[in-house]
Amino acid sequence: MQDARADTSAFLRGLFGLEGQVAVVTGGTGVLGGAMARGLARAGAKVGILGRREEKAEGVATAIQEAGGEAMPLPADVLRKEQLQAARDALLGRWGRVDILVNAAGGNVPAATLAPGASFWELPEAAFREVFDLNLLGTVLPSQVFGQAMAENGAQDSSGSIVNISSATAARAVSRVVGYSAAKAAVENFTQWLGVQLAREHGDRLRVNAIAPGWFIAEQNRAVMLDPDGSPSARGRTVLAHSPTGRFGEPDELVGTVIWLCGPGARFVNGAVIPVDGGFGAWTGV
Repeated sequence: MQDARADTSAFLRGLFGLEGQVAVVTGGTGVLGGAMARGLARAGAKVGILGRREEKAEGVATAIQEAGGEAMPLPADVLRKEQLQAARDALLGRWGRVDILVNAAGGNVPAATLAPGASFWELPEAAFREVFDLNLLGTVLPSQVFGQAMAENGAQDSSGSIVNISSATAARAVSRVVGYSAAKAAVENFTQWLGVQLAREHGDRLRVNAIAPGWFIAEQNRAVMLDPDGSPSARGRTVLAHSPTGRFGEPDELVGTVIWLCGPGARFVNGAVIPVDGGFGAWTGV
């Protein structure tokens, strides 16, 4: 029995273990990014926590270290390439390689969301550009900076993985969130394009996939989805009525998918968008 358990453990590590890998999570100071960063650390990866607010990045890194993992804060803005390059150099200076990049930075911009009863003709151009920059350019630039490091300094004896974060709103029209939905649809297209491009250049040594979360409560949508007492708002109740599970997702429910996509078991998975949405995208509501 003990040998069988050891064989099972070794088998699972061979599919999902990330020991010796170095990961970067942009937006690692957020609710969803933080959950994925902690999950990668528990799977054995050393994790760089990249975020604009240095104190929050330090807090997430410290929590991972206190739990027995290895982590370092990487203060940087995903829209400032020189800051990303400095973060990359700091990471390489400490751990010497990069194997995993999770592009979890992003989110909505309130002004790019139509107010109830507002017309599309009133959508501010500046807000639309802002939400596109945050989600699309904020995925492209880290992929350039850290992806190059994967090709040159890491992933030499393993399969490097970039995981982008899309949204359930990318594939289905959701009222009001015009800027965010369009930006996440662009992230999905970029995921497929980059996955093909890197496969042609590097074979299966560098892969690019995306996760499309459904309805999770994070900093950006808490005030919209929940009332002050924590119960679902009118908007939240509408979302739940169109979700077959009838509940919001929990941040830790993204961890299994990101570990799988980053691990050896997904070596032949490339250019894919994996929904983690409780069936929201599969259900017509009827």
